[in-house]
Amino acid sequence: MDRFEELVGNALDTLPDALGELMDNVVVVVEDTAPEPGLLGLYEGIPLTERGDYGGMVLPDRITLYRHELCAMCPTEEALVHEVTVTVVHEVAHHFGIDDDHLDELGWG
Repeated sequence: MDRFEELVGNALDTLPDALGELMDNVVVVVEDTAPEPGLLGLYEGIPLTERGDYGGMVLPDRITLYRHELCAMCPTEEALVHEVTVTVVHEVAHHFGIDDDHLDELGWG
């Protein structure tokens, strides 16, 4: 699990600094098992574009990456590094209010 968490950290480090500075009240976690087969990652929260009067004692948004699903689909560590990065970018995009249709248009679906 430590190596996988390192890959997730490395993927977050690839985000542009300016983008990382805009992320607000979000935590990234790794869980072993997805709640449904085929789910690689999940964003839960209120996207930045919808927050309005957001503030106070609000729990952080949550980005979860599912280790077993990601590892099962990747035959090599190189493939895993790529897929973890794509999944991190995909879920961070949801934090910024970008939906799946737009992500597909951008090639990050």
